[in-house]
Amino acid sequence: MTTITRFEQTRIIGARALQLAFGAPALLENKKVLSPYELAKAEFDEKVIPLSVIRNLPNGQFIRIEVN
Repeated sequence: MTTITRFEQTRIIGARALQLAFGAPALLENKKVLSPYELAKAEFDEKVIPLSVIRNLPNGQFIRIEVN
């Protein structure tokens, strides 16, 4: 199984935090007030973010990695 690099993880959390900042509904129950970044990080840790990473390979093929 292919793992997500730290750069891909940062990009996913940043994209999700931006969505939350613009009013997207949270995918986790929010028991306390969290910043969009903290909420996006918590969603990533719980693996509930519905995003995927498409990694292009040098031979022209690509790999699609689901976050959740």
